[in-house]
This record gives sequence, C-alpha cells and structure tokens, in this order.
Amino acid sequence: MTPFASGIYPGVVTHTRVKPRAHRLRYRIFMLLLDLDEISALDRGLRLFAHNRFALTGFHEADHLNGSGADLKAQVEAHLAAAGVAHGGAVRMLAMPRILGGVFNPLTVYFCHRRDGILSAILYEVTNTFGERHSYVIDAGGRQGCDKAFFVSPFMDMELSYVFRIAPPGERVSVGVDVYDADGLVLATAFGGRRVELSDRALFRAWRDHPLMTLGVMAAIHWEALKIWRKGERVRRRPAPPAAPVTVVRARNPSPAGG
Repeated sequence: MTPFASGIYPGVVTHTRVKPRAHRLRYRIFMLLLDLDEISALDRGLRLFAHNRFALTGFHEADHLNGSGADLKAQVEAHLAAAGVAHGGAVRMLAMPRILGGVFNPLTVYFCHRRDGILSAILYEVTNTFGERHSYVIDAGGRQGCDKAFFVSPFMDMELSYVFRIAPPGERVSVGVDVYDADGLVLATAFGGRRVELSDRALFRAWRDHPLMTLGVMAAIHWEALKIWRKGERVRRRPAPPAAPVTVVRARNPSPAGG
C-alpha cells in the first residue's frame, strides 16, 4: 500500500466545440496528483521523479503561479489568505509533470483544504501558449463558475464565462470546463482518469504509454488550431493580461447563458 496521498491518473482529454464551427478532439494523457507537503518525500523515495532537477518525470515550482520558483504551497496559501478563504490543510495539485525536462499545462487544478481536511477552495491555474498565466480562486461552496478574465485561445472571444465541473480526486478524478457566450454553450472540455498508486514502476509505465506527452500536447494544440483556422474561424487579437495574477470568485450558480 502506497504511503502517498499523491498518485497518477492516466486518462483522456476531450474538447467539443459547438459553434460557430463544430470541432472535436480526443487524446490520451496522464496527470499527477501531487500533495505539495509530500514533494520532498517523493523526491527521496522515487528514482523516476525529481524535484527541481532533471529526471524522467518531475516537478518544478517555477513552472507554476508566479514563476519565481518560490515554495508553491506558500504561494497558494497567500492567495487563499488574500481571498479570505480558510486554509492550512493539504494542497493537492493535479497537473501534467515534466517529462524529460519539458512541460506544458494548459490547466492546473489545486484542491485546497482547511486544517480539518475539508475542501475549502479550488484554484484553477490557466497557462496559454504565449507564456502567460492567470489563476481563478473559487471557494468550494456551490457550483463553480466565473467570467473569463484571461486570453487563452486566439479562436475564442473574451466575452465568455466558464462553468467548472469537478469530481475531486479519489479512485477517479474528473475536471470539466464548459465555455458559454450570451447565447449558450460554445465549448466543452474534460479530463477523466482512474487512480494508479504512485511508484517507479507506475511512472515508467505511464511514460511508456505516453512517451511524447509534452511534445504531443503542444503539437496537438497547434495542429487543432490549424484545422480550426482552415474551417474559416477568425483569429482574435490578444489583449494585455489582467493586472492582478489571480481573480477571486465567490461560488455562484451561473446560468447556462453565462449570466
């Protein structure tokens, strides 16, 4: 039995664009659930995982949030404190790891807990292909949703809203993001995976089954963008990123029209 709360989630990503032109994609990836209190123990206990150094799979703080390389849990808790959200318990991050030194995470999800172990908030960290990053902090009460504040795709408008569909990590995990305009659903994205206990053997198998995952994700993003462009979708101008690195949202129940 593994001593770690951290684990591996092999699974499938799907994107279904509804309008103005239909487009679908589906590809297999794996994600790591990393308890940020376990990083040092994982680094010591696993040969195929490394913290802030090269390995088959790894984790670098500099790949996330403010990019400074400062302690990631401390950064998350500072954002929670500024938002007035109870914290002090485990922070578990669902993300793709570095693979042989390379990584790109369009969406990283942090499950943030109070000292008593209750989930108090979710921090959604969005990274675009321009090297920009922005996060949304939403308290865990009620349905998760917010207005779009950060430019991601050159084929999507800014006047949109998100509804997040989350099944927190257990034997399975599910993360969905539905994107709405004033008239309804524009895009539905989802990742779903089943937990595998974290070990060197499991990391090797995950890499063996997805050997070019980082390059594959980047290639897939650009290949799908080319196909969308060839369907006639216009390119939107990229605005400046938000002045604040984090948007704080109190949980609410956005309508299907994104109101």
